Amino acid sequence: MPADRSQRDRAYAEIRRRILLNELTPGTQMLETEVADMLGMSRTPVREALIRLGEEGLVEIRPRHGMRVKPVSPDDMREIYDVLQSLEATAAGLAADRGISEAELGDLNAAVSDMDAALEAGDLPRWALADQRFHDLLVEASGNRRLMDIVGTIRDQAHRARMATLTLRPVPTASNVDHRNVIDAIRDRDRAAASRHHSDHLGRSGAMLVDLLRRHGMGGM
Repeated sequence: MPADRSQRDRAYAEIRRRILLNELTPGTQMLETEVADMLGMSRTPVREALIRLGEEGLVEIRPRHGMRVKPVSPDDMREIYDVLQSLEATAAGLAADRGISEAELGDLNAAVSDMDAALEAGDLPRWALADQRFHDLLVEASGNRRLMDIVGTIRDQAHRARMATLTLRPVPTASNVDHRNVIDAIRDRDRAAASRHHSDHLGRSGAMLVDLLRRHGMGGM
């Protein structure tokens, strides 16, 4: 890989990581030079990384003012979950229809087991990472590359809002149960049930997240 591309990809990955973990909070404004200094890099790869993040909807490029981490309002989150609910439910149905391997089923079960262990330990950030892994694996199990690409462009915005509200939500034991229902339906190759279970799960999750953002005045998320 050429050195300039490697630097650009490293800048992209690090800025994205900080945004998703809310180390760079919504509304944060930084000059391009400030971002470059923060990363210890030159401006060119940082500029290219910011353009890519802008295309993904995580930052807003402001001429002569650098970048601003974009907020996610409750209305934004409702729209995002409307799309995720439809696409991920389709992914679950496709996974059931095509019949995934025992190894793929094992990976999905391992993610839910990690979610169970994280809740037992009271480690919500660890639970959230295992939950995200489950959703990523599920979409991959669809076997539909275009669906994976589309989901990938919007899931990051939902992830950072989930992380910011993690301690405000009820203990998410129901999510673990929902995921196991989806796995059972996929194993049984029941496309309708897999799609329905996952659609219901995301419908509840999205409604709860939107409500949390509104009730706690986090419209700037």
